[in-house]
Amino acid sequence: MKRNPFQHIDLRVNDLEGAWVFYSKILPAIGFEEGWKGERFRGFDAHGKLPDQAWFGFTEDKNHQANANRISFWAESRERVDELGELIKSAGARNISGPRECPEYTPTYYAVFFEDPFGNCLEVCYRED
Repeated sequence: MKRNPFQHIDLRVNDLEGAWVFYSKILPAIGFEEGWKGERFRGFDAHGKLPDQAWFGFTEDKNHQANANRISFWAESRERVDELGELIKSAGARNISGPRECPEYTPTYYAVFFEDPFGNCLEVCYRED
């Protein structure tokens, strides 16, 4: 049985409670539906069961410095990218670009690019086969 090669994201932020507020607004809409809070680590689980269940977690690092790495999430349609783009804007994302076509990637690539409140780069994209 072939497994999904993606297992989790362990992101650093410099404000754990601020990250919880921001990500609790967008991750459930993206498909990471079950939130959990630990004292020093928080996150959201996607559907499924371990070991194939993906999750997105974050932990506080007061010295965190954002860089150019980017995390991308799939959407099931261009319309869903548009919807999530509005949600991302209302959640407090920064430096939003799009939603827009990205022919420099592939002819059918459509995405919204943004930063979380801590400067981490993310995107939501759709691409046809």
